[in-house]
Amino acid sequence: MPKLDLKQIEWVTGSGYPGKLARNGDGRSSQQLGDAGGLTQFGANLVRLEPGAASSLRHYHMEQDEFVMVTEGVCTLIDDLGEHAMLPGDCATFPAGDANGHHLVNASDAPAAFLVVGTRTPTETGYYSDIDMMVKFDQNGFTFTRKDGSPLTADQIGDET
Repeated sequence: MPKLDLKQIEWVTGSGYPGKLARNGDGRSSQQLGDAGGLTQFGANLVRLEPGAASSLRHYHMEQDEFVMVTEGVCTLIDDLGEHAMLPGDCATFPAGDANGHHLVNASDAPAAFLVVGTRTPTETGYYSDIDMMVKFDQNGFTFTRKDGSPLTADQIGDET
């Protein structure tokens, strides 16, 4: 595969979270570099965070490894151990099955960006550290439930009833 032309790769904005939780994707956009290059064994995305934006809800993966490296600006990694400033070149790793909920936040007044690389598996289960939510992924797509597998309620996802 030749060199990727980043100007030709679409920026995807927002999140796939249900209900009003989708607002957690405000100010977040990504380029799916691995998909653009035809990769199938792992994903590679360039994620851009506007000031005040977060990469995701704090989460961890059961089946997929995750690697991040800040490429621009300053990000704050928030995990179970606290807050950690990350500058360009700083890296963090999250092995599959390690229940250390994490995400990156841009607490600065300038845009920030990071590269995230992760395993692609046919199925995946993820948990959200700060709310009672689990996500499962399989050939049918994503399914969000409570951590015990029961349905999410309207008040959990911020939907009006």
